[in-house]
Amino acid sequence: MATQQEFSDFLSKVELRAYKQALFAVQDEHTALDIVQDSMMKLTEKYADKSPEELPPLFQRILQNTIRDFFRRQKSRSIWITLFSAFSPNNHDEKENDDYDLLEVLPISKDSGFWGNDPHRELEQSQLINLVEKALETLPARQREAFLLRYWEEMDVSETAKVMGCSEGSVKTHCSRAAHTLATLLKEKGVKL
Repeated sequence: MATQQEFSDFLSKVELRAYKQALFAVQDEHTALDIVQDSMMKLTEKYADKSPEELPPLFQRILQNTIRDFFRRQKSRSIWITLFSAFSPNNHDEKENDDYDLLEVLPISKDSGFWGNDPHRELEQSQLINLVEKALETLPARQREAFLLRYWEEMDVSETAKVMGCSEGSVKTHCSRAAHTLATLLKEKGVKL
């Protein structure tokens, strides 16, 4: 069982990332804050007896369900808006290999830190982060969810599948499509991969 301090530390640690996930999904700062607060309250109320190791996947599942609940409520309030307008089909002409993961093969220099002492490099990194965030906002909800859980939250395929309530194959497909879409969008903006 997590102590009150461990619970508090966990919530402090995930607060900003959870806010970003919710913001990517709902595109509204106030709604994103409400979703994170609701998710934290649900975790505290229902799972205070869990160990610290169990908290991350539980919280992610609650957060994703709270985001889905928000969209369900929006649909019922906006009966005049066509259900399928928000979920336009994503046409993929190419056959995609589920085992191929673009992000796992990108070259990364081991001796260069993410933020260096070079102001020019820091500016480039900041601009790149902004481009990636804008590109993430364009992804379909399930692709964005899978991508953020795998690469931001660093969950493995199995954990991501449990949080999303789908198969591991679906997680791989969502991640692959998200990575390809992000790579295409970033190339269009002049980012060399």
